[in-house]
Order: sequence, then structure tokens, then C-alpha cells
Amino acid sequence: MVTVITYGSFDLFHEGHYRLLQRAKALGDYLIVGVTTESYDEHRGKLNIVDSLIERIDNVRKTGFADKIIIEESVGQKVRDIQKYNVDIFVVGSDWTGKFDYLKEYCEVVYLERTKNISSTMLRAKNYPILRMGIIGTGRIAARFMPEAKQVSGLNVQCVYNPNPESSKKFADQWDVDINQDLDTMLKSVDAVYIASPHETHHEYAKRALERGLHVLCEKPLALKKSQAEELFVLAEDQGLVLMEAIKTAYCPGFNQMLGIALSGVIGNIRDVEACFTKLEDPLSRELTDLKYGGSFTELASYTLLPIIKLLGCNYQDICFSTIKGKNGLDLYTKAFFKYPNAMATAKCGLGVKSEGQLIISGTAGYIVVDAPWWKTKSFEVRYENPDEVEKYSSRFIGDGLRYEISDFVSMINGNKKSAFKLTPAESIAMAGIMERFLEEMRDT
Repeated sequence: MVTVITYGSFDLFHEGHYRLLQRAKALGDYLIVGVTTESYDEHRGKLNIVDSLIERIDNVRKTGFADKIIIEESVGQKVRDIQKYNVDIFVVGSDWTGKFDYLKEYCEVVYLERTKNISSTMLRAKNYPILRMGIIGTGRIAARFMPEAKQVSGLNVQCVYNPNPESSKKFADQWDVDINQDLDTMLKSVDAVYIASPHETHHEYAKRALERGLHVLCEKPLALKKSQAEELFVLAEDQGLVLMEAIKTAYCPGFNQMLGIALSGVIGNIRDVEACFTKLEDPLSRELTDLKYGGSFTELASYTLLPIIKLLGCNYQDICFSTIKGKNGLDLYTKAFFKYPNAMATAKCGLGVKSEGQLIISGTAGYIVVDAPWWKTKSFEVRYENPDEVEKYSSRFIGDGLRYEISDFVSMINGNKKSAFKLTPAESIAMAGIMERFLEEMRDT
């Protein structure tokens, strides 16, 4: 008898799950299916699980393919299960190709092609349908988005659009998604879009998607003008749609923990915020050759503005910029200085100058230090006048961090608004206004 084993969350059970179990069963005589617990899913970075463990087990059982169902609840269990049940074949979807090659020491490992463009009438009738998503843009951030999206339940990325056919094909082949060379055709086939195109195109793409009734997750900066951001949020609200600016830091657990402590009063009244994000970029990169929309501030300021706006608010009294430019006129390093009624702040960005990337929040009773990369907040310290009095905090940051924003995006579409405070429309609009002012000053100098 040939024994086959496979594992999964099997959340929001759909056609892709059914086909995987069907094909796994066909590989042998006896199929064992491991269903993961909620706690193990969270540990391995799978977010937004909707169905309970009992519901997910029941859905697997109803297929009739599983001869035995077990519960997966810990790291290393796969090896133990393979040995315990004398397994001949381990099966998993092709999106995990190579990930489980270490099991070849114990049994045959088979990666089955995944089912693309998942759609299920049964699931569409549920309160939490699988969200069909299209991607606009195929750059580096879109490539980082794909593996992170796999870790969020209730979402299926099924197509990509880029006006450059060659870029579209390369991306689609790499990530096994469909190509839509016509934007309108793509917008008709999905429920939501992730916009990862060049900065100057964000507003127009987001507007077209919202006008067609689609939810929008848009890379930063959402818009380069305050009026554009205002227009998009009004459009989204009028149609009952979710519009989110994808500043991943805003949705990370550690960053939100840090904000809560900073605003709790333990360091007194906040009087100064200093945020720095620099990296040395290739001089021939788009960021340093796009004379109209490139440069350090448009690329990185969304991160450094975030803690300032979150901690001190949108109503600053004044702002001024100091910039070091390259030979082509683009900013290699920029400082933005903010004046508030009882506080000040500095945002530092650099693509051609390297500096210590700290976030420092100064208060009347103490201060908080978040070391680089603070935009992926994993730990921070609260320090006081007495140098021996230090409180240390840590929080988990999984993968590239994009899964946190994706999870909140899906949850908000499903009616759970508890994450809306993490980055409000007013805060995104304020940052668009700062970006607009910077670009105006750059053009005038």
C-alpha cells in the first residue's frame, strides 16, 4: 500500500484545495491530511485565518479523499509524521517548490501544480469570499508582494498588468499568474488591485479601479498631490470601498506596540521625533535617474513621515526642507524639519548618503530608541534619566512584513474595521500634501 501525506490550513475551502487532495489521493492508496492549528499558522506566518479548526477539518472530510486526518501543531512534526505513518509520498502545492526538499531523505516529495484563478460559487455565497486580486506593475516591490500574499488567507492573486508586455510576461512566468495586456479587461476580472507601478501613475490607476468598484491597496506614496489623495478617499467612501496606502510599517505589530507605549505617557509629553531612512542606491537606478519623480524624498519619505504624523499629528505649523542634490538635480539626501506648537520633528531620507537609520522619540520624562531598520520594528528601548533604567520590548516581524498590510486590507474588505486607525485617510492626505510641497520647492530651486 502506497501512503501519501499532505498538509495545509484549508481555510475558506475552495476548488484549489479540492483538486490538490484529489490529485494527492490519486498518487497512492491511502491519503493522510494534516490540518494546521490556528496557533501554528500564526507561528509560521500565515495570517487572517477565517474558519475554525473544526470547520476546516470538516471541509477536508467532506471531500471523501482523506483516509485519515491529523492535526499539525508544531515545527518538525512533518518528519515525525512521515516516520510514524511510514509515508511513501509527501505532496504539496507547486508554490512551495524546493521548500520541502529536506524531506526527500525520508520519502518521495511531489510538488503539484496549483490551481490558478480560484473561483467558487459556494464561497461567493459566504460572508468571507476569496478575494480575487490583480497587480498593476511588475517592479521589485511587486515581486516581494507575491510570496507575502501567499501567507494571507482569503486572497488569490490571479493576474498582472503592465503596459510593457515583456515585463508582464517575465513576471507572470515567474509567479504563475495570468497576463492582462488590457487594463480594463483586468479590472473586470478581479475584486481588488494592488498598485505597484511608478509613483506618478498611482493616482490615475487607483482612480480607475475605484470607479469600477474595486478595492485598492496602493504603494506609497498614494498620491503626489494633496487634492489627488482627497479625491481618491472621497471616491472610495462614496462607493463603500477600501482604499489603503501600502506603507508596511504602519501595519507591523512592533511599530504599533511602540506607538502605543510612546503615546501612553511613560516618556511624558513628546517633544521631538527624529526618523532616518537611508540606503545607497545604484546611480543608474530609476530612483536616481527619473528627473521628475525620482530622488530620496519621493522614494523614502513615506516611511520617515509616518512616525511623525502618527505621534505629533497632521497639523504642523511649518515645514522646511534642506537638500543635497546630485549632478542631475535629484535629491541624494533630504531633511524635512517640522514645527509643531509644542514639538518639533526631523525626517531624513537618503539614496546617495548613508546615515544611522534610527527612530528617536524624545519626551519630557524619557525617550524611545528604535534601531535600524526601525521600519521593520522588531525591538525598541525606553530609556530614562537614570542610564540603568531601561525597558526593552520586542515583537515578531515575519518575512518581508507586507503580509501585515495585506491581512489588514483583506480584513477591512470583509467588514472588520479594527485596523483602520493604523493609517487613516487624514494621515495619508497629510503625507501627500508634504510630498506635493517638497516637489514644488524642488522645481523652484
